[in-house]
Amino acid sequence: MSDALLDTLEAELGAGGVLTGEAAAEKAVSGWSRIGSPIAVVRPSSTEEVSAVLRLCNEARQPITPWGGKTGLVHGIFSNDMIALSLERMDQIEEVDPLGKTLTAEAGCILQTACEAAEEHDLLLPLDLGARGSAMLGGVISTNAGGNRVVKYGMMRDMVLGLEAVLADGTVISSMNHLIKNNTGYDLKQLFIGSEGTLGVVTRAVVRLRQMPHSQDTAWIGVDSFDALPRLLRHLDKGLAGNLSAFEVMWKEYVDLVTNAPALGRSPLQETWPLYVLVEQQGGEQEADSARFEEVLMQAMEQGMIADAAIAKSQAERNAMWELRDDVGQTSRNWPIYNYDVSLRIPHMEHYVEQVRAAVTAEWPEKGTLTVFGHMGDGNLHLIAGVPDRTPETKKRLNEIIYGPLRALGGSVSAEHGIGIEKRDYLSWSRSESEVGLMRLLKATLDPNGILNPGKVL
Repeated sequence: MSDALLDTLEAELGAGGVLTGEAAAEKAVSGWSRIGSPIAVVRPSSTEEVSAVLRLCNEARQPITPWGGKTGLVHGIFSNDMIALSLERMDQIEEVDPLGKTLTAEAGCILQTACEAAEEHDLLLPLDLGARGSAMLGGVISTNAGGNRVVKYGMMRDMVLGLEAVLADGTVISSMNHLIKNNTGYDLKQLFIGSEGTLGVVTRAVVRLRQMPHSQDTAWIGVDSFDALPRLLRHLDKGLAGNLSAFEVMWKEYVDLVTNAPALGRSPLQETWPLYVLVEQQGGEQEADSARFEEVLMQAMEQGMIADAAIAKSQAERNAMWELRDDVGQTSRNWPIYNYDVSLRIPHMEHYVEQVRAAVTAEWPEKGTLTVFGHMGDGNLHLIAGVPDRTPETKKRLNEIIYGPLRALGGSVSAEHGIGIEKRDYLSWSRSESEVGLMRLLKATLDPNGILNPGKVL
């Protein structure tokens, strides 16, 4: 980066708008993602300033990487020798419309802050994920985040009504639609949702809210065979009449880690089972919904779908169940580890997991481990493999083991974490040549100089 460009950016953004040296290095810290060493961190405070930054960088052919909360898991914000564009100063909630059930906010607004603002109006922003206290609205939009409630509410794409984004040349595309139904031409917001900052920088958004549920029921279930899981999912979805909000499946190896020391959690069940499910429903009337929840679970037990179950009787018990599901850090006990996030049809899951587990243990008989859990209700599995080392050769072989079977099954190498750098070489394993070609055409059209998050996705 030239000194002239740096001076111009500093003049454009004012005091604190551009960080370099140690100040930039301090910002380039994340417990979630590999960031590298940016030349500078620019911190605009408005869409107009984002526009000016991109225009200047585009004219200078200076690569720039957008940052949200830096919580991604595929290193999509890696910005070594680039400028990093942080949205942290654009964090305002502009409006909550209780009648229209929308929330309008800047891209730097923390997800949890947006959720709490909706709750003040008895409304729900349904996106729920482990990084809720750090992830920013623009980041979860640009990565099309998923989380725990996709089975009921869909991914972030399903919650965005309108947005504002800035193109590489500084052009502002303001499509701040507040309407649920708007069928006027191309839906331009979809260009930016899930494109990981490679086509434009999201600066503001209108998200759809839902009525806050007034009932919640949670159960921890033991299952003795995979065959029971699809039947149980279908039974619960039908029996709870649309109230099913989570169906989280965990293989025994995962539950063993999170329920035994040094983990603090303990299983709600006395016996151990090959598989476990965390089930939750959200509805409108607690007494009636709870009675129906227990009845549907009892039916499932009588029909052999459930081996054992514990129903949470308090918020504390509900929290304890979710803490078991969320205690993913326990998998580091199998270190060195690699994390994977895949998607495939439910009928293929059992054989896929068995195939991958057999390949991992055959490749590394003394060290290889596989821990599996995920949002099975929407086809998403997380696999964490323990291996002897973290060399490039081991990673490449493990990628082939995890991703290889998905090609024949029509699965996806990324369910909800995106592509970033980590999965770029495997994009074509889940997308056709013509699809990738069209992606490249869109990139070349909207960012002809290739300055936006270069080296990511494509």
